[in-house]
Amino acid sequence: MNCCEELHKLSNSMSRYKFPYNPDSIPLNGIYILFQKDEKAHGANRIVRVGTHTGKNQLRSRLWQHFVNENKDRSIFRKNIGRALLNKNKDTFLKQWEIDLTPKENKDKFLKKIDMNKQKQVERQVTKYLQDHFTFIVFRVDDKDQRLKLESKIISTISSCTDCKASKDWLGNYSPKDKIRTSGLWLVNELYKKPLNDEDLTVLRQLMSKQQNI
Repeated sequence: MNCCEELHKLSNSMSRYKFPYNPDSIPLNGIYILFQKDEKAHGANRIVRVGTHTGKNQLRSRLWQHFVNENKDRSIFRKNIGRALLNKNKDTFLKQWEIDLTPKENKDKFLKKIDMNKQKQVERQVTKYLQDHFTFIVFRVDDKDQRLKLESKIISTISSCTDCKASKDWLGNYSPKDKIRTSGLWLVNELYKKPLNDEDLTVLRQLMSKQQNI
């Protein structure tokens, strides 16, 4: 069994979250792994996104930004889902969706030019799509450096695996981002770098086992 197959086996054996979920049951620090409806790999649900957080005790907040908070400028995942939905529908609002209104200068320059009613409508569509199509697992990792290293290696392992291919109906196939379409992941960073090794898998087994026993 190769590392990616073992990773999928471990991840698919974990307790699964879906919306609505109880945020109190999620650790304060850790890594999340997402699965998408109808996506398969290694005879199991295919991993389509891996993520973590840099700030202390921010895992719950990060997941809330993805699944609940309707602000695509606070979640690149939301922004990428919206990009694919708009591109699939050949919707010209995609150009406005790309604008980040977080910086004050952008807000001053573009806010009045953006159809905010349309933006709210797309945000609702993104929320519904996320809540209807994605499930996830989490496991606790308190050390920031360890979280970031494991996240990178997990992403690299999946992106480099020839058996982890997106289905023909995967929404990401409509993404304007080449890296998303090519990798089959809702990610553009940490692709094709240093993968997991046997020692890393041992660590993952221990971390996931602790999460299951909580």
